[in-house]
Amino acid sequence: MKAALYVRVSTEEQAQEGYSLDAQEEMLLMYCHDIVDDLEVYKIYRDEGFSGKTPNRPAYLQMMEEIDNWDLLLVMKMDRIHRNTRNFVLMMDELVKRKKEFRSATEEFDTTTAMGRFVITLIQSIAQLESDQIGERTKVGMTEKAETLRNTPSASRTMGFNPPFGYCLENGLLVPVEKELETVARIYDDYLKGNSLAHMAEDLNRDGIRTKRGTRWSKDSLSTILHNPIYAGYLRWDGTLRRHYATAPVNVLRFNEVQRLAASRAKHPGQRTADIIAEEDGGAELLKLDDFDIIG
Repeated sequence: MKAALYVRVSTEEQAQEGYSLDAQEEMLLMYCHDIVDDLEVYKIYRDEGFSGKTPNRPAYLQMMEEIDNWDLLLVMKMDRIHRNTRNFVLMMDELVKRKKEFRSATEEFDTTTAMGRFVITLIQSIAQLESDQIGERTKVGMTEKAETLRNTPSASRTMGFNPPFGYCLENGLLVPVEKELETVARIYDDYLKGNSLAHMAEDLNRDGIRTKRGTRWSKDSLSTILHNPIYAGYLRWDGTLRRHYATAPVNVLRFNEVQRLAASRAKHPGQRTADIIAEEDGGAELLKLDDFDIIG
């Protein structure tokens, strides 16, 4: 059987350092080569920076256009393919009509029977409901916390996250890891010099520099570094920015320059929006500039 491997990560998930595209891809390849013995990888489809709530993702659309070329759709988890029950059901209907299978590498489902398909649709609906409810409660609580954090050098606490490359945590405060921040500054410099992410990753790996997790650099991990305002001195929560007062390897102007450059390089129109930090009276906010603003 020929398998279409699909991996996806949203911009928010990148910022939170969740499962990267490379980590998902590695798991799916291991599943095909080591866990099962009847799967041949047809193609790997990668969507970076796209929400699972919409099917309008370039790699996903391409995969469905090429449906006649593969027999099985393989994902790491159900939520990688869709976070909307209606879209999931429509996809499953199309797969059944074309006599294709759907499989999750970490969840057990039998999509060859009507009952199996009903069960995964039911589970997906329940998961979406729980996710929506948790998201609503979490967003309200975290937004309130972000807006009321004391914004002083001694009391600018984080909101409970794993510190990214360049920082560690001590009593809720960000503490710089100087050698890692030197690497971050290098990444910004190299990108603004016009180097590609692939070339930059190759250089870092060749020099023996590793990520926070001790893994090799990839385009995904570099993209996360380049789009995180923490390196310009700000913690981000749902568009709300607060100073963190730890050492920042780049200033706001340099960070914004990178955002504009990245947006101008984007091939897909949906990614040609730059998240620019706008400073005003000591505060800051994220502004979304589309391609017309960037060109102008």
